[in-house]
Amino acid sequence: MKIIKDPVHGYVEVEDFALALLDSPPLQRLRYVRQLGFSYLVYPGANHTRFEHSLGTMFLADVACRKFLLPDEERTLVTAAALLHDIGHGPFSHASEPLMEMFLGRTHDDIGTIVEAQVGNTLREWGIDPAELCAVVKGKHPLSGIIHGDLDVDRMDYLLRDAYYTGAPYGTVDAQRLIRYLIRTPEGTVLDENGINAAESLLIARTLMRPSVYYHHVSRIGESMFQLAMLEHLAGKGAEAARALLTMDDATCLHTLQTSDNPVSRDLAERLYGRRLYKRALTAGSDQVNIVTYQEGITVPAIRSYAAQIAERAGISPHEVLVDIPSIPSELSLGVRVKNRHAVVAFEEISPRIRTLNTTRRDQWRLGVYTIPGYCDRVAEAGCEVLHVKKPTRQDTLF
Repeated sequence: MKIIKDPVHGYVEVEDFALALLDSPPLQRLRYVRQLGFSYLVYPGANHTRFEHSLGTMFLADVACRKFLLPDEERTLVTAAALLHDIGHGPFSHASEPLMEMFLGRTHDDIGTIVEAQVGNTLREWGIDPAELCAVVKGKHPLSGIIHGDLDVDRMDYLLRDAYYTGAPYGTVDAQRLIRYLIRTPEGTVLDENGINAAESLLIARTLMRPSVYYHHVSRIGESMFQLAMLEHLAGKGAEAARALLTMDDATCLHTLQTSDNPVSRDLAERLYGRRLYKRALTAGSDQVNIVTYQEGITVPAIRSYAAQIAERAGISPHEVLVDIPSIPSELSLGVRVKNRHAVVAFEEISPRIRTLNTTRRDQWRLGVYTIPGYCDRVAEAGCEVLHVKKPTRQDTLF
């Protein structure tokens, strides 16, 4: 047993099986992968890592398992899964996720290969089935809901941690109270009515953190520059080069791009390192575009096709235009039902705030087109034509 001081949860007890995993290469790598990608370009304090978050998720998972009175074997499985759940992330976390899907055909939840190759034997020594652990992480296990559900400990930790390190006052979640009022039944997880306010605070925190932290335009510009630098560097190099790049940590990856044989990659990486970022040329909300066009999501090649068309109309090079079309926010909902003195009912019947939050999330969605300073006006004009954007008002163009 070892005790680690965490700034969010206080003293975290790490059992022997978890200590063996903490010292493994895939978890140690997470010390050098930022939790919030390029949010440090906005919030200087946002340098916390996936390692810290994994430790915090493990702590809350253990609290939940004890609350549910799970036997030690199941508690060990879930807490180990919580500790390892992010080892599949690429450099700069979610910034590299689209490229991971494009080049490797997997997401960060697909950790089976990493687990078997690097920690499989360690897990088996402690009586943990690697395949079962991966199923928990993937959301395909009866116990997955603890770390992969509507009120999961992964989300509780990252909201608390991201708010703490960015200084944003929106991520307040009473995780301990929320866990306290969760009830595990054969039909699924039920929330005692005394935990409604805590559950609502989690939903509100998720909604308020989106525009101020997770989708802040400077973070999105940094991600877009990084993704283009990666694409240019990997052009013509094949899957093995992509796999090597996407398993690096942040610093190694950025250095690789800074020393790339591709001049566009080198320039973009140097701009990121020196915070000489592209600027917003165009921002459009859901009321300015045909939102149905983007309902199914936009692939990386499609994004670059839009950028090339805009660049051609603006008379500049394709790499001087970045197009950012985030996925349309899914409907916010809680599959968890609420138990009061008389019955078990849907959360939406007790809390009307979900409808308001869903409207807010849709209103928060923004499409962005970015370019090098000096080209903003002509890129904005071309962007409106190519993306069929209603001309922005003066308020939309304020930087």
